[in-house]
Amino acid sequence: MFDQEQWEQLLVSFLEEAKELIQNAETALLALDEQAADEDTINGLFRAMHTLKGSAGLFSLDSFVRFAHQMENLIMRVRDGELSLGEEMVGALLQALDVLRSEIFSLEASGTPSAIDEMHADLLSLLQKLAGNQVPVEATEAPVNVERQPAPADPPASWHISLRFDRQLLQYGFDPASFVRYLGKLGQVQHIYLLHNDMPAWADFQAELCYLGLELDLKTEASKADIESVFEFIQELAQIRILPPDSKVEDYLALIEALPDEKDRLGEILIASGLLTEKELYRSLQKQNEQTPPPRIGDVLVEAGAVPAVAVDVALQKQQQIREQKQHDSAQLKISAKKMDELINLVGELVIAAAGGETLARQQGNSAIQEAMSTINQHVEQIREVALRLRMVEIGDTFMRFHRLVRDTSKELNKEIQLHISGAETELDKTVVDKIADPLTHLVRNALDHGIEPAEERVQAGKSSKGAVKLNAFHESGNVVIEVQDDGRGLNPGRIREKALEKGLITPADLISDQALYQLIFAPGFSTADSISNLSGRGVGMDVVKRSIDALRGTIELDSVMGKGCCVRIRLPLTLAIIDGFLISVGDTPLVLPLESVTECLEARHSDIGDRTYSYLELRGKPLPIVRLREHFGVGSKKPQRENIVVVRQGKQQMGLVVDNLLGEQQIVIKPLGALFEHLHDISGSSILGSGHVALILDIPGLQKRVHHRLNSVTATPCDTAQSEPRGRA
Repeated sequence: MFDQEQWEQLLVSFLEEAKELIQNAETALLALDEQAADEDTINGLFRAMHTLKGSAGLFSLDSFVRFAHQMENLIMRVRDGELSLGEEMVGALLQALDVLRSEIFSLEASGTPSAIDEMHADLLSLLQKLAGNQVPVEATEAPVNVERQPAPADPPASWHISLRFDRQLLQYGFDPASFVRYLGKLGQVQHIYLLHNDMPAWADFQAELCYLGLELDLKTEASKADIESVFEFIQELAQIRILPPDSKVEDYLALIEALPDEKDRLGEILIASGLLTEKELYRSLQKQNEQTPPPRIGDVLVEAGAVPAVAVDVALQKQQQIREQKQHDSAQLKISAKKMDELINLVGELVIAAAGGETLARQQGNSAIQEAMSTINQHVEQIREVALRLRMVEIGDTFMRFHRLVRDTSKELNKEIQLHISGAETELDKTVVDKIADPLTHLVRNALDHGIEPAEERVQAGKSSKGAVKLNAFHESGNVVIEVQDDGRGLNPGRIREKALEKGLITPADLISDQALYQLIFAPGFSTADSISNLSGRGVGMDVVKRSIDALRGTIELDSVMGKGCCVRIRLPLTLAIIDGFLISVGDTPLVLPLESVTECLEARHSDIGDRTYSYLELRGKPLPIVRLREHFGVGSKKPQRENIVVVRQGKQQMGLVVDNLLGEQQIVIKPLGALFEHLHDISGSSILGSGHVALILDIPGLQKRVHHRLNSVTATPCDTAQSEPRGRA
């Protein structure tokens, strides 16, 4: 069996899989809550719960299994059409998923299971009540006590039975062969097809597990209820399908689609479905081999009248589906986040070492070594790109979590709100995805609570009573843009100004644009809410959002139209690990600009820019804000004869940086600043160059805001303003 280390590894894998299954189940429930019951979604929901229960049983999580079993039982009755999925049922199942999710997190932290069935006995009782006291969907279509039996004079009917046994069947003391023997007492078992493709290699075989499935035909006068009674004790340990006599082809087609994804041969699929016998297939294969060139086996079967053409088409689709799935599975490999971080760190050190080797080669003037180092650098860059792509994940999983938030919050606020998601396939660094969830939660809650009006107010304003919140993501100029948009009342500039004056953030004499006013809502403790709710109104949420986005080297913008809605736009870098940088210097101090923000480089003429620290330059007929980095950072070295202007862009705004030297492009490994340097303005991080020198990475968004503020100051000249605030020194 397994040693302790192997068992712990299996447990970790189970916990990760359980999180995915719970999330999948929640997504399916929310989808079913918003639209009519979809068979595929219900089946997916049932499979998720069934797998979750079975996996938990392997680790003897008895309380977890009992809780999940009750949920599975309820979902199974919905799947079978015995119950209708109502709002109360969805709410109870979502609460139950929260209990299971909490238990998974508890197991991760302590490793000790909890008696969740006892701790949440009321919820468990509700699930049992919903499963047992609901009125069947089709209860009125036939008398309750009437069961149609075949007429005695009619010949015995042939039923097709499809069985897929749970792995734990043997552990519960059941023998698959005993059910076949019992069926023989009801009639004549005419055909048995054994499914054994789940059998593992001998080294992995466990005698206490069941790997079998059965397809069989039973000729009997018994009713369907009689046949079902044979499997009464294993209803939860097997997938049982009983196709009635003279079944329509559609029933067999549905069975083909439900077959396990093991067999990818057409004949095997048709045999497993019960539409074809082995003898019929054998005869058809012989006939196929007799012809030159040999026709397709599907055409031979249809010509012989063994199976209908539509069945062959469905079986071919199933075959293609199985093969695509096998290709997909073979291409997927799960890697722990810790190992991935280690790889990225090593790639970062490799980038630094390669840059150092290139610098030494250039200093020695050895052309052969320079050429070799150039080749090495090309390969290092390719490795870097591949490593970073490994860390890229779609933001869709994060977005999907908000379906639950919107559902619960809208019910709490007594508002009807629908969530729309687009750009779910947009990829960015996993670290960024993990850290963006909390800021997005604050923004969505604010949109739900403050943005979307009550239904009566919306109707009076000529809007639909149902509000809408949109989450959108897309790539733009090397960044990822995430938008949170609502169609509510929008921001009120006048109200924001009143609160800002009240808190002393501005003075009555200040002339501030609406965009500048909107940025004030990110100030600590700032709130325009008239009352405090459980969701918002305390003035801390947006402050947290701003600090979180700043920590990710991102920016946040606000667009709003009163009465129409508000859009919060977040710009984030694709990765936080390694970037393509543009190296510059001021004096002897090397500085790094993110390459995606650099648009062009110009020669700086003194006649155009003058000596001011902050000024404007006319660039192609438009004013361009200019900042002299030497004076801005207080670099005391001698000014060179020639200076350069690097034009950078952040969002829709451009800015010119006056620097001494342009040193070219270079891959930059981002190193965070220590606590001692966290107070520095306009610096987002550092990097070690190949020469061993430390280069500071400029915070372009922060620098842009500071320059804009000083150029628009009404109380001081640009030069005076330059000395009015603390500044970082490079």
